[in-house]
Amino acid sequence: MSPPGAPALKPAPPEGMAEGRPLSKAQHAAPAAKVPAKSPAQKALDKLGLRRDIDLALHLPLRYEDETRIARLADARDGDLVQIEGQVTHSEITFRPRRQLRVTLDDGTGSCVLRFLNFYPSHQKTLSVGSQVRVRGELRGGFVAREMVHPSFRLAGGELPQSLSPVYSTVAGLPQAYLRKAVLGGLARADLSETIPPEFLSQIGPLPLSSLRDALQFLHHPRPDVALAALEDRSHPAWQRLKAEELLAQQLSQLQARRVRAAMRAPALNGALRRVGRQATLQARLLEGLPFRLTAAQQRVGAEIEADLKKHIPMHRLLQGDVGAGKTVVAALAAARCMDAGWQCALMAPTEILAEQHFSKLVSWLEPLGVKTAWLTGSQKTKKRREMLALIESGEAGLVIGTHAVIQDKVRFKKLALAIIDEQHRFGVAQRLALRSKMTGDGQDSGQEPHLLMMTATPIPRTLAMSYYADLDVSTLDELPPGRTPITTKLVNDARRDEVIERIRGQLLEGRQIYWVCPLIEESESIDLVNATQTHEDLSRALPGVGVGLLHSRMPVAEKKAVMSLFTEGVMGVLVSTTVIEVGVDVPNASLMVIEHAERFGLSQLHQLRGRVGRGAAASACVLLYSTGDAPRLGELARARLKAMAETNDGFEIARRDLEIRGPGEFLGARQSGAPLLRFADLATDAELLAWARELAPLMLDRHAGLAQRHIQRWLGGKAEFLKA
Repeated sequence: MSPPGAPALKPAPPEGMAEGRPLSKAQHAAPAAKVPAKSPAQKALDKLGLRRDIDLALHLPLRYEDETRIARLADARDGDLVQIEGQVTHSEITFRPRRQLRVTLDDGTGSCVLRFLNFYPSHQKTLSVGSQVRVRGELRGGFVAREMVHPSFRLAGGELPQSLSPVYSTVAGLPQAYLRKAVLGGLARADLSETIPPEFLSQIGPLPLSSLRDALQFLHHPRPDVALAALEDRSHPAWQRLKAEELLAQQLSQLQARRVRAAMRAPALNGALRRVGRQATLQARLLEGLPFRLTAAQQRVGAEIEADLKKHIPMHRLLQGDVGAGKTVVAALAAARCMDAGWQCALMAPTEILAEQHFSKLVSWLEPLGVKTAWLTGSQKTKKRREMLALIESGEAGLVIGTHAVIQDKVRFKKLALAIIDEQHRFGVAQRLALRSKMTGDGQDSGQEPHLLMMTATPIPRTLAMSYYADLDVSTLDELPPGRTPITTKLVNDARRDEVIERIRGQLLEGRQIYWVCPLIEESESIDLVNATQTHEDLSRALPGVGVGLLHSRMPVAEKKAVMSLFTEGVMGVLVSTTVIEVGVDVPNASLMVIEHAERFGLSQLHQLRGRVGRGAAASACVLLYSTGDAPRLGELARARLKAMAETNDGFEIARRDLEIRGPGEFLGARQSGAPLLRFADLATDAELLAWARELAPLMLDRHAGLAQRHIQRWLGGKAEFLKA
């Protein structure tokens, strides 16, 4: 039985049934009744994702309030968060310095003033003179007497709670009192029967792990004598139990996704239809024509991918490598293997600049070898698009490169066997699934899946790969090609902008080019940041006779291309840009990168931007211009990011520190769109629990398939489907 006030989460009866009874003929003939509109509180619960009883049960408190004891004002010190009980001796509305309700409360050992800047008639009624009330808030010294500002209050009486009171994260329109009742009701109704066999739980170690229901009951209403530190740092055994369950659900769902994929079929790309007589394969001719030799890392990763492509099991591989590690040539070799076998390959990039960069590079490598390449973007003219679509549908285009346009409904492949997605974290789950669904052309076997190769220049730390990427095979390019020069990174206060501009003049005199990156396009009233447009004007004035270009995402595509072309050809000396140049831009002559308001950028984004220089033989530098604003110094997180940038150029070390500073969100990007990140477990501190879950997952699926499925459903619901991407 749910407590009063808790929302009813009972599922609607099946169609044709009313409260479990068949409808009469008259009811069948009557028009269907309208579905009752949801109340504001139910809509708010939906917004929080609290739709099932188990969702409510797993909505754990942010913090707790101790309402189990009454303090004496005489014993309380300023700054204490206390609960007192006493009589209202004075209550009035004053207007200086602003309208407010001032109430004096006396508990027999002392008195204090309660101040309310926002109040209602109900406040005045409850806090009228003579009322006995119970008040909780922070006690602090005032001008005349000690006071509490906006304390919580209620009429005195009734027993004190026997446990700490939970405070939950909420949204507008969902008061704590309502949410507490809803959670309590969900906890009472939820099926919390055990899904982990006892022998597996005992393997975690000597933790006194209670049942899941006991752990949740405790965390929603802990005893007042519990150590708050153990609750706050989540080291309490009840927290450990929840983290173990959550990690196991994640590992089970990813292993299940891997096994489902292993049962699917993909084209085995081990033929070489392009070989004519004694002529070498396309892949061999590509290798021979490259103006450089592959690194050992590129050869190793290429062999891993080739071994996958020869199998009937769809490849699902993540290729990670630092900025400039040479991922594009590895992708080109995979594409050549695909086309050698008589199939098509698609490469999708998140921005038109990056897609065009891939296009120009791959065309220069492959078209001399007889490969027809199609180019698809959203900005194409209708006539050109029709030509490209015809090439793709006929199969004449062996390689298709583009942006999101590649996955539009009108794009029909004849024989797609390999999909390559660059900067995979920039795409949503639905977009990646749409690309995989393109194997629907004529002549293809039904039920086949394309091989999938995802690429990222944001290296994935090992613990993250073990957790969120457990369903993927990961290949790592851990070696930079020869000729890449080290980049010197300098932190410079914005007050020294003039010195930076002088440095730019020196670089220009040596024939070098410069990037200047800004975080905003135009002025914002809410954030006082120097914008790209203003910076472009300032640098144009400061550097007369120098070509200073401007590039940002709102410019027309043709204008963007023209600006990038001028910069790439060396006609333009300085390019002022937003982060649109974060990935894919390759100008070897650019030797200086200035990042304005660097404290506002994420660590991996700073590293990506820095990677735009140092691509030639000249010594290169990255200047991180930072501003503290009105504060005396940078905030702790910003300082940690900039310090990491100054100390290392190693993308893997950057990734490790980024995980420490920001958590997993930035690495995952849209991969987990529609699925929660780990809510309770922490990859930095729960490595042992993660290892336990990884070891247990295959045993659960093999020996207790039913329990494993219930466990996944409890924790993820339908969100495990997103792992297919």
